[in-house]
Amino acid sequence: MVLTPSTMLALGTSAPDFELVDVTSGAQKRLADFAAKEALVVMFLCNHCPYVKHVREGLTAFARDYAKRDVALVAIASNDAEKYPDDGPAALASEAQRNGWTFPYLFDETQAVAKRYTAACTPDFFLFDRARKLVYRGQFDASRPGSNVPVTGTDLRAALDAVLAKQPVSPTQRPSLGCNIKWRPGNEPDYFKPKG
Repeated sequence: MVLTPSTMLALGTSAPDFELVDVTSGAQKRLADFAAKEALVVMFLCNHCPYVKHVREGLTAFARDYAKRDVALVAIASNDAEKYPDDGPAALASEAQRNGWTFPYLFDETQAVAKRYTAACTPDFFLFDRARKLVYRGQFDASRPGSNVPVTGTDLRAALDAVLAKQPVSPTQRPSLGCNIKWRPGNEPDYFKPKG
């Protein structure tokens, strides 16, 4: 495991497009499918990362609390499933079912979507407003495995509540921290490669 922070994609960036299969339904999902919603939360997750496991119950509560609000939640898994079979479509679907996740869970087999979002770690969170401009990226909250800080989703919730209230989102944003996305050999993006 390589402990990796978010890249902190520039605020104001337009939501990168995607067209991926939902592992829970088998349906193709595109960015345009969520156009009617006031806000869009894109979450890069996986099964095996201890940082994702740490926030699982918090994500379940987060999804439940916003289920009737004007927001779309989408999870994307981009890990190399050949090397990490626990992060393959069948295992992801089982994990979603176990956690009661009703949001789409998409499998990014080519890892192209992760690259478009400059996703670097799991978990990694991106919040887009009605115009699908990036207004928040970073941590779910300050809790980490072994920190004894409760998982509340405070940071993401505050940003999402601001969007839904049509208020500005605080520019003070902290990177998420977790396992690096497991890139296929030779597929590592430039932003992931060591500098110098």
